[in-house]
Amino acid sequence: MDLPKLLQHNWQLILFIAFCIIAFIQIFYYLFFFIRLAFYQNKKKDVSQTHAVSVIVCARDEAQNITLNLPGILVQQYNSTHEVVVVNDNSYDESKYILEELRKQFRQLHIIELTQEAKMIPGKKFPLSIGIKSAKHEILLLTDADCVPATEYWIQSMQDAYRPETEIILGYGAYQKLPGILNKLIRWETFHTALQYMSYALAGIPYMGVGRNLSYKRSVFFRHKGFSSYNSIPGGDDDLFINMAATAKNTRINTDKQSFTLSKPAQS
Repeated sequence: MDLPKLLQHNWQLILFIAFCIIAFIQIFYYLFFFIRLAFYQNKKKDVSQTHAVSVIVCARDEAQNITLNLPGILVQQYNSTHEVVVVNDNSYDESKYILEELRKQFRQLHIIELTQEAKMIPGKKFPLSIGIKSAKHEILLLTDADCVPATEYWIQSMQDAYRPETEIILGYGAYQKLPGILNKLIRWETFHTALQYMSYALAGIPYMGVGRNLSYKRSVFFRHKGFSSYNSIPGGDDDLFINMAATAKNTRINTDKQSFTLSKPAQS
């Protein structure tokens, strides 16, 4: 065999070996992380948990979403003490009046009216901090004004995921199925994100959650001094906080369909 043919043969062999190594690493990665979630099942409890819960929603000029979605939170079937805290963050629309009308019907609704802005703290970290400080109960359940529980047992299902050592529950915030390619892309990206953060949590490496559906204990928030480490960053009220506070022992996921929330995605 002459030299050119020998070199060509060696390069083909090297490329084949490199391909096999890369493929093996990729397959190992998917098996190590994602197979855990594929076979994961929420263990049903014989008796439902009845922790006292504070549901917290931050809203800014969300009159339409409050009208559409907040009743779905207020009519939850949960046989224990719970409150719904809505932080109305400097809204200029009809949010205040809609909330006041809802409060006449639902005694568990508590409204916090913010009329001053924390200019050095962008995003919803400041209103969320106010809501958490005002909450009466140790267990917090967070969602957004543009979200509605998928079922009337959302609170119950999220609480059933807690164990004695648990401090954080990562839920799934889905988007509604609508016609169009954009909707498919948004739902795929949302599903893929959840696939990753839930799989990593099962592997003992929790690194993020989503504020559309997230529960943690009030004491965890204060133990880590809230969002003070990254107040100047626009986001981070969910992913950065979980990255800082979550551990392999104190974090669980919830894949029960009754625990999901739904949001209406952008259409253009």
